[in-house]
Amino acid sequence: MDMTTFQTFREVARRGSFTRAAEALGYAQSSITAQIQKLEQAYGVTLFERAGRQMRLTPPGEELLKFVLPMLDLYAESMEKISQQMGGTLTIGTIDSLAAYVLPAYLQQLRAEMPGLSVHLFPDREDVLLAKVKEGDYDIGLLLDRIPADPGLQCQVVREEPLVLVAEPGHVLSLREQVEVADLEDCEFILTEGSCLYRSMFELLLKDQQIKYRTVFELGNLEAVKHCVMKGLGIALLPRVVAEEEIQRGTLAVIPFHHPDLRIYLQWVMHPKKWRSAALDHFIGMMDQAGV
Repeated sequence: MDMTTFQTFREVARRGSFTRAAEALGYAQSSITAQIQKLEQAYGVTLFERAGRQMRLTPPGEELLKFVLPMLDLYAESMEKISQQMGGTLTIGTIDSLAAYVLPAYLQQLRAEMPGLSVHLFPDREDVLLAKVKEGDYDIGLLLDRIPADPGLQCQVVREEPLVLVAEPGHVLSLREQVEVADLEDCEFILTEGSCLYRSMFELLLKDQQIKYRTVFELGNLEAVKHCVMKGLGIALLPRVVAEEEIQRGTLAVIPFHHPDLRIYLQWVMHPKKWRSAALDHFIGMMDQAGV
Protein backbone atom coordinates (compact mmCIF):
# COMPACT_ATOMS: atom_id res chain seq x y z
CA MET A 1 0.00 0.00 0.00
CA ASP A 2 1.62 3.30 -1.04
CA MET A 3 1.41 6.58 0.86
CA THR A 4 -0.68 8.20 -1.88
CA THR A 5 -3.59 5.93 -0.99
CA PHE A 6 -3.39 6.94 2.67
CA GLN A 7 -3.16 10.62 1.68
CA THR A 8 -6.30 10.16 -0.43
CA PHE A 9 -8.05 8.49 2.51
CA ARG A 10 -7.14 11.42 4.77
CA GLU A 11 -8.38 13.96 2.22
CA VAL A 12 -11.75 12.24 1.77
CA ALA A 13 -12.14 12.01 5.56
CA ARG A 14 -11.24 15.70 5.92
CA ARG A 15 -13.58 16.96 3.19
CA GLY A 16 -16.43 14.46 3.48
CA SER A 17 -16.64 14.11 -0.29
CA PHE A 18 -14.95 12.10 -3.04
CA THR A 19 -15.56 15.01 -5.45
CA ARG A 20 -13.98 17.68 -3.22
CA ALA A 21 -11.06 15.38 -2.41
CA ALA A 22 -10.49 14.83 -6.13
CA GLU A 23 -10.51 18.60 -6.74
CA ALA A 24 -8.05 19.23 -3.91
CA LEU A 25 -5.65 16.50 -4.99
CA GLY A 26 -6.01 17.07 -8.73
CA TYR A 27 -7.22 13.52 -9.43
CA ALA A 28 -10.18 12.23 -11.38
CA GLN A 29 -13.02 11.18 -9.09
CA SER A 30 -12.75 7.64 -10.45
CA SER A 31 -9.16 7.52 -9.21
CA ILE A 32 -10.27 8.55 -5.70
CA THR A 33 -12.97 5.87 -5.72
CA ALA A 34 -10.51 3.23 -6.88
CA GLN A 35 -7.98 4.11 -4.18
CA ILE A 36 -10.58 3.95 -1.39
CA GLN A 37 -11.89 0.63 -2.72
CA LYS A 38 -8.32 -0.70 -2.76
CA LEU A 39 -7.90 0.34 0.85
CA GLU A 40 -11.21 -1.22 1.88
CA GLN A 41 -10.25 -4.48 0.18
CA ALA A 42 -6.88 -4.50 1.94
CA TYR A 43 -8.46 -4.08 5.38
CA GLY A 44 -11.61 -6.05 4.63
CA VAL A 45 -13.94 -3.35 5.98
CA THR A 46 -16.08 -0.47 4.74
CA LEU A 47 -14.35 2.81 5.55
CA PHE A 48 -16.99 5.35 4.48
CA GLU A 49 -20.78 5.55 4.53
CA ARG A 50 -23.04 8.10 2.92
CA ALA A 51 -24.79 10.60 5.22
CA GLY A 52 -27.06 12.77 3.09
CA ARG A 53 -24.84 14.45 0.51
CA GLN A 54 -21.63 13.79 2.44
CA MET A 55 -19.42 10.81 3.12
CA ARG A 56 -18.52 10.07 6.71
CA LEU A 57 -16.18 7.59 8.31
CA THR A 58 -17.50 4.29 9.61
CA PRO A 59 -16.17 3.15 13.03
CA PRO A 60 -13.40 1.11 11.34
CA GLY A 61 -12.62 4.16 9.22
CA GLU A 62 -12.29 6.33 12.32
CA GLU A 63 -9.89 3.81 13.84
CA LEU A 64 -7.79 3.69 10.69
CA LEU A 65 -7.59 7.49 10.58
CA LYS A 66 -5.96 7.47 14.04
CA PHE A 67 -3.08 5.46 12.54
CA VAL A 68 -2.96 7.29 9.22
CA LEU A 69 -2.56 10.85 10.57
CA PRO A 70 0.66 10.26 12.57
CA MET A 71 1.94 7.95 9.84
CA LEU A 72 1.60 10.71 7.23
CA ASP A 73 3.21 13.16 9.65
CA LEU A 74 6.21 10.83 9.97
CA TYR A 75 6.28 10.38 6.21
CA ALA A 76 6.36 14.14 5.67
CA GLU A 77 9.08 14.50 8.31
CA SER A 78 11.21 11.83 6.66
CA MET A 79 10.78 13.41 3.23
CA GLU A 80 11.87 16.81 4.48
CA LYS A 81 14.81 15.57 6.51
CA ILE A 82 16.08 13.35 3.73
CA SER A 83 15.60 15.76 0.86
CA GLN A 84 16.16 18.99 2.85
CA GLN A 85 13.58 20.68 0.65
CA MET A 86 11.46 23.65 1.70
CA GLY A 87 8.37 22.48 -0.12
CA GLY A 88 5.53 20.35 1.13
CA THR A 89 2.16 21.37 2.48
CA LEU A 90 1.09 23.63 5.35
CA THR A 91 -2.52 23.33 6.55
CA ILE A 92 -3.83 26.31 8.53
CA GLY A 93 -7.17 26.54 10.29
CA THR A 94 -8.40 29.99 11.20
CA ILE A 95 -11.51 32.15 11.66
CA ASP A 96 -13.14 34.28 8.97
CA SER A 97 -11.92 37.64 10.28
CA LEU A 98 -8.26 36.56 10.33
CA ALA A 99 -8.53 34.78 6.98
CA ALA A 100 -9.82 37.97 5.37
CA TYR A 101 -8.00 40.77 7.20
CA VAL A 102 -4.78 39.42 8.76
CA LEU A 103 -3.44 36.35 6.96
CA PRO A 104 -3.22 37.51 3.31
CA ALA A 105 -0.11 39.62 3.94
CA TYR A 106 1.65 36.73 5.71
CA LEU A 107 0.64 34.25 3.02
CA GLN A 108 2.11 36.59 0.41
CA GLN A 109 5.37 36.69 2.36
CA LEU A 110 5.32 32.92 2.83
CA ARG A 111 4.85 32.36 -0.89
CA ALA A 112 7.73 34.69 -1.73
CA GLU A 113 10.09 33.02 0.74
CA MET A 114 8.97 29.41 0.17
CA PRO A 115 7.71 29.19 -3.44
CA GLY A 116 7.57 25.39 -3.36
CA LEU A 117 5.17 25.34 -0.41
CA SER A 118 1.49 24.52 -0.88
CA VAL A 119 -0.69 26.28 1.71
CA HIS A 120 -4.20 25.04 2.54
CA LEU A 121 -6.24 27.63 4.47
CA PHE A 122 -9.52 26.59 6.09
CA PRO A 123 -11.78 29.21 7.74
CA ASP A 124 -13.85 27.53 10.48
CA ARG A 125 -15.82 28.19 13.63
CA GLU A 126 -13.54 28.36 16.64
CA ASP A 127 -14.83 25.15 18.24
CA VAL A 128 -14.38 23.24 14.97
CA LEU A 129 -10.92 24.74 14.48
CA LEU A 130 -9.72 23.66 17.93
CA ALA A 131 -11.12 20.16 17.45
CA LYS A 132 -9.36 19.76 14.10
CA VAL A 133 -6.04 20.95 15.53
CA LYS A 134 -6.40 18.30 18.25
CA GLU A 135 -7.25 15.64 15.67
CA GLY A 136 -4.28 16.55 13.47
CA ASP A 137 -6.34 17.79 10.51
CA TYR A 138 -4.70 21.22 10.80
CA ASP A 139 -0.98 21.77 11.31
CA ILE A 140 -1.73 24.99 13.17
CA GLY A 141 -4.70 27.14 14.11
CA LEU A 142 -4.90 30.92 14.30
CA LEU A 143 -7.71 32.58 16.23
CA LEU A 144 -8.87 35.40 18.51
CA ASP A 145 -9.66 34.36 22.06
CA ARG A 146 -8.92 34.76 25.73
CA ILE A 147 -5.68 33.23 27.03
CA PRO A 148 -5.24 30.34 26.48
CA ALA A 149 -7.72 29.42 23.80
CA ASP A 150 -7.51 25.76 24.89
CA PRO A 151 -5.40 24.44 27.79
CA GLY A 152 -5.04 21.09 26.01
CA LEU A 153 -3.10 22.67 23.14
CA GLN A 154 0.13 24.58 22.85
CA CYS A 155 -1.02 28.21 22.70
CA GLN A 156 1.18 31.20 21.93
CA VAL A 157 -0.07 34.79 22.06
CA VAL A 158 1.00 36.92 19.11
CA ARG A 159 -0.53 40.18 20.32
CA GLU A 160 -3.64 41.70 21.83
CA GLU A 161 -6.21 42.65 19.19
CA PRO A 162 -8.20 45.75 20.20
CA LEU A 163 -11.99 45.65 19.99
CA VAL A 164 -13.75 48.82 18.87
CA LEU A 165 -17.32 50.02 18.81
CA VAL A 166 -17.96 51.53 15.38
CA ALA A 167 -20.77 53.73 14.11
CA GLU A 168 -21.58 55.85 11.09
CA PRO A 169 -19.65 59.14 10.95
CA GLY A 170 -21.29 61.81 13.09
CA HIS A 171 -23.00 59.39 15.46
CA VAL A 172 -23.63 61.18 18.76
CA LEU A 173 -21.55 58.69 20.80
CA SER A 174 -18.57 59.01 18.46
CA LEU A 175 -18.39 62.75 19.24
CA ARG A 176 -17.85 62.25 22.98
CA GLU A 177 -14.46 62.18 24.65
CA GLN A 178 -15.35 59.01 26.57
CA VAL A 179 -18.27 56.60 26.59
CA GLU A 180 -19.18 54.42 29.58
CA VAL A 181 -21.23 51.23 29.67
CA ALA A 182 -24.27 53.15 30.96
CA ASP A 183 -24.16 55.37 27.85
CA LEU A 184 -25.03 52.32 25.73
CA GLU A 185 -28.54 52.14 27.21
CA ASP A 186 -31.20 51.77 24.48
CA CYS A 187 -28.59 51.64 21.69
CA GLU A 188 -29.32 49.65 18.53
CA PHE A 189 -26.69 47.03 17.74
CA ILE A 190 -25.70 45.05 14.70
CA LEU A 191 -24.29 41.80 16.08
CA THR A 192 -22.04 39.16 14.58
CA GLU A 193 -23.10 35.50 14.57
CA GLY A 194 -23.98 33.79 17.84
CA SER A 195 -20.81 31.65 17.98
CA CYS A 196 -18.60 34.76 17.95
CA LEU A 197 -16.59 35.03 21.19
CA TYR A 198 -16.38 38.82 21.42
CA ARG A 199 -20.12 39.11 20.81
CA SER A 200 -20.73 36.78 23.77
CA MET A 201 -18.33 38.79 25.93
CA PHE A 202 -20.08 42.04 25.00
CA GLU A 203 -23.59 40.69 25.60
CA LEU A 204 -22.50 39.32 28.99
CA LEU A 205 -21.10 42.72 29.95
CA LEU A 206 -24.34 44.49 28.99
CA LYS A 207 -26.38 41.89 30.87
CA ASP A 208 -24.22 42.17 34.01
CA GLN A 209 -24.56 45.95 33.94
CA GLN A 210 -28.32 45.65 33.30
CA ILE A 211 -28.07 47.69 30.10
CA LYS A 212 -31.12 47.51 27.86
CA TYR A 213 -30.37 47.42 24.15
CA ARG A 214 -31.91 46.34 20.88
CA THR A 215 -30.48 43.94 18.32
CA VAL A 216 -31.54 45.20 14.90
CA PHE A 217 -29.49 42.74 12.83
CA GLU A 218 -27.51 39.55 13.40
CA LEU A 219 -25.12 38.98 10.50
CA GLY A 220 -22.58 36.27 9.83
CA ASN A 221 -20.63 38.33 7.29
CA LEU A 222 -18.29 41.03 8.59
CA GLU A 223 -18.44 43.07 5.39
CA ALA A 224 -22.24 43.12 5.72
CA VAL A 225 -21.91 44.26 9.33
CA LYS A 226 -19.66 47.16 8.33
CA HIS A 227 -21.88 48.26 5.45
CA CYS A 228 -24.98 48.24 7.65
CA VAL A 229 -23.15 50.34 10.23
CA MET A 230 -22.07 52.80 7.53
CA LYS A 231 -25.74 53.13 6.50
CA GLY A 232 -26.63 54.18 10.03
CA LEU A 233 -28.57 51.03 10.85
CA GLY A 234 -26.84 50.49 14.20
CA ILE A 235 -23.47 50.26 15.94
CA ALA A 236 -21.23 47.19 16.12
CA LEU A 237 -18.36 45.75 18.14
CA LEU A 238 -15.54 44.50 15.90
CA PRO A 239 -11.84 43.71 16.11
CA ARG A 240 -10.11 46.91 15.02
CA VAL A 241 -8.17 45.05 12.33
CA VAL A 242 -11.49 44.25 10.61
CA ALA A 243 -12.55 47.91 10.41
CA GLU A 244 -9.15 49.64 10.18
CA GLU A 245 -9.40 50.54 6.50
CA GLU A 246 -12.86 52.13 6.88
CA ILE A 247 -11.78 53.97 10.05
CA GLN A 248 -8.80 55.45 8.22
CA ARG A 249 -11.01 56.46 5.28
CA GLY A 250 -13.53 58.07 7.62
CA THR A 251 -16.45 55.90 6.51
CA LEU A 252 -16.67 54.39 10.01
CA ALA A 253 -16.30 56.30 13.27
CA VAL A 254 -14.87 54.88 16.48
CA ILE A 255 -16.89 55.28 19.66
CA PRO A 256 -14.41 55.99 22.52
CA PHE A 257 -15.48 53.02 24.63
CA HIS A 258 -13.10 50.68 26.45
CA HIS A 259 -13.69 48.04 29.09
CA PRO A 260 -11.26 45.58 30.76
CA ASP A 261 -13.69 42.69 30.26
CA LEU A 262 -13.46 43.11 26.47
CA ARG A 263 -9.97 41.84 25.67
CA ILE A 264 -9.04 39.25 23.07
CA TYR A 265 -5.70 38.03 21.77
CA LEU A 266 -4.42 36.87 18.41
CA GLN A 267 -2.82 33.50 19.14
CA TRP A 268 -1.70 30.37 17.39
CA VAL A 269 -2.54 26.90 18.66
CA MET A 270 -0.92 23.59 17.86
CA HIS A 271 -1.04 20.01 19.11
CA PRO A 272 1.73 19.69 21.75
CA LYS A 273 3.13 16.61 19.99
CA LYS A 274 2.90 18.04 16.49
CA TRP A 275 6.03 17.59 14.40
CA ARG A 276 7.21 21.02 13.25
CA SER A 277 8.26 21.00 9.63
CA ALA A 278 10.52 23.74 8.26
CA ALA A 279 7.46 25.39 6.71
CA LEU A 280 5.52 25.29 9.98
CA ASP A 281 8.52 26.65 11.89
CA HIS A 282 8.86 29.44 9.33
CA PHE A 283 5.18 30.38 9.60
CA ILE A 284 5.35 30.38 13.42
CA GLY A 285 8.37 32.64 13.24
CA MET A 286 6.47 35.07 11.03
CA MET A 287 3.54 35.11 13.47
CA ASP A 288 5.77 35.63 16.48
CA GLN A 289 7.54 38.52 14.77
CA ALA A 290 4.15 40.11 14.10
CA GLY A 291 3.68 40.53 17.84
CA VAL A 292 6.89 42.48 18.33
